[in-house]
Amino acid sequence: MNQESSSGLECPKPGWFQAPSGNERTWIGMAVIWCLILSVMMPYWHFRGKQNSTGEAYRVKPADFVKRVEAFVKVNTGEESLVEDGIAPVVPAPPGEVYLLAKQFFWFPVLKLRSGETYRLHISSADVQHGFSLLPMNMNFQIVPGYDHVLTIKPQAPGTYHIVCNEFCGIGHQQMVGKIIVE
Repeated sequence: MNQESSSGLECPKPGWFQAPSGNERTWIGMAVIWCLILSVMMPYWHFRGKQNSTGEAYRVKPADFVKRVEAFVKVNTGEESLVEDGIAPVVPAPPGEVYLLAKQFFWFPVLKLRSGETYRLHISSADVQHGFSLLPMNMNFQIVPGYDHVLTIKPQAPGTYHIVCNEFCGIGHQQMVGKIIVE
């Protein structure tokens, strides 16, 4: 059989493959061990690390979720002084249900929560897939339209936490920033 094809590629000569040896064997062994460690750690941190959501999600029509958010805002808008950009924060009574809407290219509303209190945060998208990233914490979650994702949160430290969309959602993606104020 002709070893050269019409494209000029050649088949390797017999015996070209040699088993790993020396440092190459050490690095392959270290990579295999690291893969095994990570394979054990991923389920461990899922169940014991308390870093993942409860997986609670419900089907919802985007228009219905928008109406829930608007009703939540109407009932809980604070009478206090306005914050940056003339936006009044929504101040829900703890413990309770809190709603957050992702829409190209903003988060609505600005939430003001109490430290040490537990809230059920309902998040959904009105249009496309978004990513919920709460900074400076390492909290990331995918927000998909048509689903009401529920996260149980208990803010521990006062401060302003910024919400960033970490899933490309269109031309104004880089401006999609919201906030949660904890006092």
